[in-house]
Amino acid sequence: MDIFEALFQTIEDRKTKSPDDSYVAKLMHRGVEKINAKISEEAAEVCEAALEDDKNHLIYEICDLLFHTFVLAGYKNVSLDEIAGELARRHGTSGLEEKRQRNQQI
Repeated sequence: MDIFEALFQTIEDRKTKSPDDSYVAKLMHRGVEKINAKISEEAAEVCEAALEDDKNHLIYEICDLLFHTFVLAGYKNVSLDEIAGELARRHGTSGLEEKRQRNQQI
């Protein structure tokens, strides 16, 4: 099991825990608005850290952003396999081409 699988499993396990005993459970108890706020906060911190000359700080902030994004995925019952599948589908396709295809579907 890799670290992403382990994180998703931990998040899934915490869904049923008391908000008093688990940070993940507390976020989930507060709902998507609170989780979204944390993701927005962490994304801003990633952008701020990217402007610094401190790779370790950037790594730390990226991990916070990924973690909170994974909490949202767990809250919305999106699996790691579904995320990996979408990334695999996109891999090898030009980002510009993928965007054109997406815009044609709308």
